[in-house]
Amino acid sequence: MLFIAFLLCIWEISVRLAEIPHWLLPAPSRIFKEATQSYDTFFPHVMATIQLALLGLTIGVLCGLSVAILLHRFVFIRELLYPILIMSQNIPVLVLAPLLIIWFGFGLLPKLIIICLVCFFPIVIATMDGFRQTPAELKHYFQMIGASKSQLFWKLEWPYAYPAIFSGVKIAATYSVMGAVIAEWLGAKKGIGVYMTLSQSSFRTDRVFVAIFAIILLSLLLFYLIRLLEQLFVKGRGADVTYSKH
Repeated sequence: MLFIAFLLCIWEISVRLAEIPHWLLPAPSRIFKEATQSYDTFFPHVMATIQLALLGLTIGVLCGLSVAILLHRFVFIRELLYPILIMSQNIPVLVLAPLLIIWFGFGLLPKLIIICLVCFFPIVIATMDGFRQTPAELKHYFQMIGASKSQLFWKLEWPYAYPAIFSGVKIAATYSVMGAVIAEWLGAKKGIGVYMTLSQSSFRTDRVFVAIFAIILLSLLLFYLIRLLEQLFVKGRGADVTYSKH
């Protein structure tokens, strides 16, 4: 926090000494002033982005976990789909945006698809890595005591993967806000992306920076929210997993 404050001070001093025009690069003090003055008009856009990001993140997490479980438990499906999953990440989301508009219109569905695509990949990869990191000796022990494949997965591999799963969700949470803003560029009535587009077209650079800082803050808040949930659910799982007698 001190280092960020130091950077903001350097920014403020540099803009004032160089006499840079406000429309080109506003000083942090001017950005903060604009944020307080435009709070009433900006807050509804922030809430719209939060709702869209949380909904898309929830769907992305559910889809990512489902696909990761499917690929882990069925080798044949993993060999078929995993290379396609890797190749799909080479396609920029902005390239798919026009196609999604053509196929699904300007409603909520294409926006959710964009957020899900952004959040989906890190969750799948992190979850599959978590499953693979389960110690072989613990798997062997479960097999020795007669555990079925289903019991082996749900009682050993699934809880052991909790730290990796939350790592993927934390990455996806930060991406979800960015995905929501990109989705709002496609066409929306409210949202930080809409506010940023209107500010850019009117050369209100200070408002563009207000939107940028709002995106950063929302991403950080979501990240630390997932981190708190991780502390509640993980509770020492992972390298020091303990299991009940049942």
